[in-house]
Amino acid sequence: MGVYNRHMITDSVTEDTCASRLEYKMEKQNIREAGLKVTLPRVKILEILEASGNDRHMTAEDVYDELRERDEKIGLATVYRVLTQFEAAGLVERHHFEGGQAVFELNRGDHHDHIVCVNCGHVEEFMDPTIERCQARIAEERGFSISDHSLTLYGECQKKDCPNRGD
Repeated sequence: MGVYNRHMITDSVTEDTCASRLEYKMEKQNIREAGLKVTLPRVKILEILEASGNDRHMTAEDVYDELRERDEKIGLATVYRVLTQFEAAGLVERHHFEGGQAVFELNRGDHHDHIVCVNCGHVEEFMDPTIERCQARIAEERGFSISDHSLTLYGECQKKDCPNRGD
């Protein structure tokens, strides 16, 4: 329970073709393994989170907008409720980056940290073994055993195409 298995989903999940029926069945299996009842809103929201690709951090409003673009009749309150249920089941992680708005990403079981642009809100993920070793050493020196941690760095991206750079 808890970690989303990304190998069970590819792209869009519908019940129209043989291949997509198998993907739909696997999507339902992930929801069941998380201890939740399979419902159409849960399947559709999980599908959108999987399809988010490199833009893995989505607000509830982003998910809702994507559902509306797909002509799905799922309300914003349902999106919030399902995301909260997914978080409690360990399928997604919630983050509160600069600006305080909650964003969600699938819990794929891989630890990573974040760096966030304070101007445009762009989020990059990274994993650095040196940082991880340093944190473990510091915790040990202070008599702690790390059970979980979160590291978020904030800065100004240096990307030329950043829409919020004040050059």
